[in-house]
Amino acid sequence: MPQLEKPLLFENHTITFAPPLSDDEFFELCVRYDDMNFEVTKEGTIRMMTPSGNESSEANAEIIYQLHAWWHTHKRGRVYDSNTLFILPDGSKKGPDAAYITAERLATVPREALRKFAPVCPNFVIELMSATDSLTEAIDKMHEWSHNGVEVGWLIDPYRRKSYYFIAAAAGAAAIGTPASEMEGSGPVEGFVLDLTEVWRVYE
Repeated sequence: MPQLEKPLLFENHTITFAPPLSDDEFFELCVRYDDMNFEVTKEGTIRMMTPSGNESSEANAEIIYQLHAWWHTHKRGRVYDSNTLFILPDGSKKGPDAAYITAERLATVPREALRKFAPVCPNFVIELMSATDSLTEAIDKMHEWSHNGVEVGWLIDPYRRKSYYFIAAAAGAAAIGTPASEMEGSGPVEGFVLDLTEVWRVYE
């Protein structure tokens, strides 16, 4: 394991090792510093993520609750929260605020791989913006999810009460209702309806 106390570069909440950490080494890093959140870019740069504030944590819990309630109507595939990282096809390691993977896609992943960071891209992700997030950067991240295999992605901006759909093979993103009262699922999450009024309530 590289000397974590002496990174090659530590700047703007990023750490770079040369050579980059392997998947197992990165997992060990996350276990060793389990009070911190990390993501990895496709270039191998490790980004330290800002912990969620109380509002974001509560709102995300509401989103997970609703997504899991929908899952209970069929119990196929799996739902994941914001503590889960995925190893994506472009080499990056990212964790959305909420995710769903179909049973068919999960069947391609060895069972033992699910005990760490699985090399699989979710079919569906939700990203919830925090007060310090840039909309441009958030949209760029949603496009990265799409390029890696996400079929449907939702970006939720609770401060402007806007939400954005990202559909595979569709150009751009469409903002809906201001304020929007709900988001309707399609494709892998057909039938899932997110009641945004419960999310907005957290910020009142």
